[in-house]
Amino acid sequence: MDRNPSPPPPSRDQDEEVVAGGDCIGSTVYSKHWLFGVLSGLIQIVSPENTKSSSDDEEQQMELDEEMENEICRVWDMSMDEDVALFLQEFNAPDIFLGVLAKSKCPRLREICVGILGNMACFQEICVSISSDKNLGQVLLHCLYDSDPPTLLETSRLLLTCISQTEVANVWVERIREHPAIYDSICFIMSSSTNVDLLVKVGEVVDKLFDLDEKLMLEWIRNGAVQPLDQPQEESEEQQVFRIVPCVLEAAKQVRSENLEGLDAYMHILQLLTTVDDGIQAIVDLPLIDSLIRVLQNVEQCQKKPENSAELNAEETKKSDLTQDDFHLKILKDISCEFLSNIFQVLTKDIVAKGLKEGQLNKQKCCCAFHNLLPFYSPVVEDFLKILHEVDKTLARNLEESFPSLKSTFLRGETQGP
Repeated sequence: MDRNPSPPPPSRDQDEEVVAGGDCIGSTVYSKHWLFGVLSGLIQIVSPENTKSSSDDEEQQMELDEEMENEICRVWDMSMDEDVALFLQEFNAPDIFLGVLAKSKCPRLREICVGILGNMACFQEICVSISSDKNLGQVLLHCLYDSDPPTLLETSRLLLTCISQTEVANVWVERIREHPAIYDSICFIMSSSTNVDLLVKVGEVVDKLFDLDEKLMLEWIRNGAVQPLDQPQEESEEQQVFRIVPCVLEAAKQVRSENLEGLDAYMHILQLLTTVDDGIQAIVDLPLIDSLIRVLQNVEQCQKKPENSAELNAEETKKSDLTQDDFHLKILKDISCEFLSNIFQVLTKDIVAKGLKEGQLNKQKCCCAFHNLLPFYSPVVEDFLKILHEVDKTLARNLEESFPSLKSTFLRGETQGP
């Protein structure tokens, strides 16, 4: 995180003391005694005498002392070093962070503690240890109910790190399944947040979860209105009903102009949903088909080469950036095509007729879809064209003129007898 100050270099006196006293952590120059002091300070923050709430000090508990914030941020940066992460593990720092998360009301302190755990979890041995701690796992999942976006971002980053580790992925999937309120929290973030970094990370988490466990994906498709049992809510607040597909689409709208890589994750979520019948039924709607075709139109526009030499020279100066963008555009196109082909396979005559009437389908959009789907999804396009012949023969024939290979295929089908 670029907002965190880097740990200050040790002074000459400190360096001599480290060498003389064996105070350094592993092969680093970081001081064990200094780290002990910071962790002891954290323990004091959540000690019983400091956590007794009253109307006078409740606001104070929401703030973090500037000196303590600077020091704990240094620990956050230091925790990216494996020697430091292992030392924190040996010192039972995760238990200290557990106490902070369970008792502290300070959003910044909670964010930093989860962030440190996220860095520590990048190392397999520590990730396994953190994941095997049931109490810590429960508290971390409860952080997904937080209202603070930075804390939600760090929690999502930590969760993604853990579910990406083969040894412990199933542990987290089972815990998530046991907490149906997590579904509502994630859907709320996707449907209402404007924080692109948070949306991207949440999308990556959902994508990974669905890729890991089809059963969980099916539960989330079917049980979108589960009443949370472990999330406190105001009595006067009505429970909002979330559906996974509209929430994913809303998040995709937010990230599409700022983060192509993040959009890839959401398109892959939708593609995964089409691998099960319930998912297909949930996403087969005309506005979604229209949106997918628009995505393909935009990709085509982005991939057009500059027409004059001045534009070409300007583009050449950004060759590496273009290469990266082209890579993500190709991924986006491939996922969109696979997704659209899955939807085309389950379109009925009535849905196609409604799409033509309401404008989600027309010659221009069908041409764009065919251009991108052919030749890899020829059978899908041919089946769609057969339905189109029953609904609008003129449009079907116009499309056959634009795509001669389809016309010859359709004619061969007509001439074949039973």
